[in-house]
Amino acid sequence: MQEQLSRMLAIAARHVDGMRRDTLIPRVAVHGGIGPTLPTPSLYEPALCLVLQGAKQVMIGDRLLRYDPASYFITGVDLPASGWVVEATPAKPYVAVSLRLDRASLLALISDMPPAAEGETRGFAVSAVTPDLLDAWTRLLALLDTPDDIAVLAPIHEREILYRLLKGPQGGVLRQVVRADSRLSRVRQAIAWIRAHFDEMLRVEDLAERAGMSPASFHRHFKAATAMSPLQYQKTLRLQEARRLLIASGGAARAAHMVGYESASQFSREYARMFGAPPHRDAGRLRGGNRVLEEEGAPVAVLDRPFETVSAPVKVGD
Repeated sequence: MQEQLSRMLAIAARHVDGMRRDTLIPRVAVHGGIGPTLPTPSLYEPALCLVLQGAKQVMIGDRLLRYDPASYFITGVDLPASGWVVEATPAKPYVAVSLRLDRASLLALISDMPPAAEGETRGFAVSAVTPDLLDAWTRLLALLDTPDDIAVLAPIHEREILYRLLKGPQGGVLRQVVRADSRLSRVRQAIAWIRAHFDEMLRVEDLAERAGMSPASFHRHFKAATAMSPLQYQKTLRLQEARRLLIASGGAARAAHMVGYESASQFSREYARMFGAPPHRDAGRLRGGNRVLEEEGAPVAVLDRPFETVSAPVKVGD
């Protein structure tokens, strides 16, 4: 597998251009960084991430996961999380590739495969990389060097990547993503409502009714999918959006009100607990150039979709 990783690393490094970069291949991005980063809160969308060099950690709720060239990270739901690079140097920079999961492509592929059991209500995982998965990724990424072939060949190679995922240990997660009646799909519908109404009062009973579950069952499956309770999920979204507003305007009271807080003191306490400093101090250090939000190359926002770290032009070391 090392030969495959080395080939992919060389291709990705030619195209990362020192930042997180969406490529000409639909839904594929390349990412790089020359050093470890601090934890950065952001919203992860359904995607597959494969590290080619270095390592990264992500904290989702109360779960800490690490992925490196021997493993891949996958999420089938939108997840507020904190991620940071833990292994990277100028000589051996962090380099990764990601593929946003396309529900239509998955649905078309699953319809051609034998039925399988639904499995657990898991929304994310880290699993071991296989040679077959790397083969498919290598063929897809190589199209960056022959862009005229992308329109015809990229869908074929993407389909193979999704097929390898469906045949692997996370196949049950992906099947639940596309099945409208699955528990994970019903949790995803609730997540979509929370994202659209994160600044409003949330009642778990109402969300459970939307998901067609009892409150107890909904709470259990929601936490299994996100490692958070519905209220924790909403609070994380609120504080991430408040941080973005603070960086832009500097008004803590206004930011608190806009994301749904009625108590300024409660907002300040919960903000400091999540970000390690009171709102004004945290926003000031970030506007002053602190590297806390340099991961992904943009401030955190509820509607952003950052995934990997960027910091400087990447060159593959010897």
